[in-house]
Amino acid sequence: MTAPERPSRADTDPAERGTLQIAPSVVRKIAERVADQIEGTAPVERRIAGVGVGHRGASVKVSGSGSDVDLTIDLALHYPAEVRSVVDAVRAAVTDEVRRVTSYRVRGVNVTVSALVPEAHSRVH
Repeated sequence: MTAPERPSRADTDPAERGTLQIAPSVVRKIAERVADQIEGTAPVERRIAGVGVGHRGASVKVSGSGSDVDLTIDLALHYPAEVRSVVDAVRAAVTDEVRRVTSYRVRGVNVTVSALVPEAHSRVH
């Protein structure tokens, strides 16, 4: 007596192989990384009790359910940046990359520009 032949994994429909859940923290990291790569966005110095402790880029909060997400992004821009065009570029890039990497639908991207950071200029002595 032989065991019944089971279909190989390659023959099984991907949807029948199991489930996939992508944690909101993964979506957040994707969005933060993409936002930080857009020309015109700027890191800001983090301070604790007046002491600089490094820099941070965009901060993202993820909400929604299932594969539909809403993103809230807080970021700084270099001054003088064209605020609307940089924010539009951030929205488009974040939406596209989250959809490409996760297959999630981004329903909305709310952006707060919380700081304008002067461009760093080298000093001539």
